Amino acid sequence: MPHLSEARVRAALPQDKAYKLFDTLGLYLKVETSGGRLWRFRYRHAGVEKLLSLGRYPKISLKRARDKRDEARRQLAAGADPAVQRQAEKLAQAQTFGEIALEWLAMQRKRFAPATCVKAQWTFSDLIIPYIGRRPIREITAPELLTLCRRLESRGKNETAHRTLQRCGQVFRYAVATGKALRDPTADLRGALAPIVSRNRAAIIDPGEIAKLMRAIWEYRGHPSTEAAFKLSALLFVRPGELRKAEWQEFDLERAEWRIPAHRMKMRQ
Repeated sequence: MPHLSEARVRAALPQDKAYKLFDTLGLYLKVETSGGRLWRFRYRHAGVEKLLSLGRYPKISLKRARDKRDEARRQLAAGADPAVQRQAEKLAQAQTFGEIALEWLAMQRKRFAPATCVKAQWTFSDLIIPYIGRRPIREITAPELLTLCRRLESRGKNETAHRTLQRCGQVFRYAVATGKALRDPTADLRGALAPIVSRNRAAIIDPGEIAKLMRAIWEYRGHPSTEAAFKLSALLFVRPGELRKAEWQEFDLERAEWRIPAHRMKMRQ
């Protein structure tokens, strides 16, 4: 039977020296000379005796102290040290979304193209971190993320809202994998954002209209590199990024060949 009762704990008064009131299974109440009443749990782990603080009475009742003791005993049975577990939980609780987002981004720099890294950095620093960056990542909820994305939708930035939510999901999944979060709340927002409405761009297929376009390109006067880019794009039909980042060593003028390196093609993906 338990050694302590709520009435006995409530009646415990300070004395000239601190003393202990023992319950069962390692739980006891330490009564300090100042009047403070502190719950402690004595246990052994790996052959070493340790103490775990369970809180202060009356904020932590006798029943709640026993519940916390039993939870610590379950951790011990599983081979874990309750004190180490608590420290890990406190650390995880203190880690903010902003810290983990930057940690995730640093890991992606070798995989992402430089332009993708810059855009991801902008998404975090301008669209996400100012609003939820200081929040502990474990406390962020789906409604908070929806509010974040709704702010972008209200400005007509539907596609940006979707990409922002996608970036948040990548950070949350990384946090779950590394034990810094329990789940990914973005999964609860599937279908919650307004759909992206794609608009078809009319292609010029009439030969006469194509002729007008080509004459306009050849008559354009601007920066020499811009003039050259317009003319080459009309002849080569490559993406603007591939043309902009082209280097002389990629061209074989004698064979009339331009070989685009594979690593730059991957940057489009």
